[in-house]
Amino acid sequence: MYTKIINKRKKGILIFSLITLLTGCEAPLNLEGVDQERNKSVRRTDQLLGVAVSKDSVIVVGSDGVVLTSPVNELNWQRQELKNKPNFVDIETCPDSSLIALSIESQLWISHDQGQSWQSSDIPTQESLITVTCGPDNSYWATGSFSTLMSSQDQGKSWNELSLNEDAAIASLQFLDNQNLIATGEFGLLARSEDGGQNWTLLDPIPNEFFPMTSYFSDSTTGWVAGLGGIILTTTDGGLSWQKQATPTESPIYNFYVSGSRLFAFGDHGTVLEQQSGNWVRLDAPKIPVYLRDGKQLDAKRLLVSGGWGSLFTVDI
Repeated sequence: MYTKIINKRKKGILIFSLITLLTGCEAPLNLEGVDQERNKSVRRTDQLLGVAVSKDSVIVVGSDGVVLTSPVNELNWQRQELKNKPNFVDIETCPDSSLIALSIESQLWISHDQGQSWQSSDIPTQESLITVTCGPDNSYWATGSFSTLMSSQDQGKSWNELSLNEDAAIASLQFLDNQNLIATGEFGLLARSEDGGQNWTLLDPIPNEFFPMTSYFSDSTTGWVAGLGGIILTTTDGGLSWQKQATPTESPIYNFYVSGSRLFAFGDHGTVLEQQSGNWVRLDAPKIPVYLRDGKQLDAKRLLVSGGWGSLFTVDI
């Protein structure tokens, strides 16, 4: 009975985290200079939750329908605010270089011109959706509460809903190839599909009901999950066992990003980490008391990082 009560208290922590990221938790905005602030492309009220690169453009999305676009080689941000001000929580580049962005209002926004124009698709579900990915065949996938997976094979014209029937939110979905997928989520949820997402097998949960905010698998056996307290766990046997890795932070870690053989992590309190020779090292980033949610490598020397309160900057790598 005690365990059930604890589980109920933990229920929805990822949804709450996303809402907190969207609304922020710092001091109220000082209204002095509001007019000057409105003329800026990037504003200190922006909650920037996703970064994507498509061809020679970089695209950043956030709350209140904010979409920022810039050439990759010379950052010069152009701002637009989409109709109805969707609150974006994730963005992904598809294999055909199109973009899909998920809003917390259960809408998928699609762009075929590197973020210059967008079309929306309503996702017919009562569940809260929190992450989006694109399959190798350009299929669209969104995941969320009650272990729900929504998929579209026709660019958002129609959707299929599937649940693993677990009362847990799926926080991360990854294609390893055309047929093999891995999902992770609340209460240590770990699941695998070997037929392109049609059928799923629940694996042994990650120990101690560890709640991965994010996960990344380099292959079917080797992977990492990260979450509260700066904790990162790794497996080399497909999730049969997990080992804790030392990190230089106790702040929550919200996202992984892989570029070639390099693995980065982003978290609260301005945290930017990289795994180097099996150790997690803090990169030289601005020391700011805000969360960082996503990042992408622009070139051999620069990592673009985004987060709360207008945080959008490059890190020397």
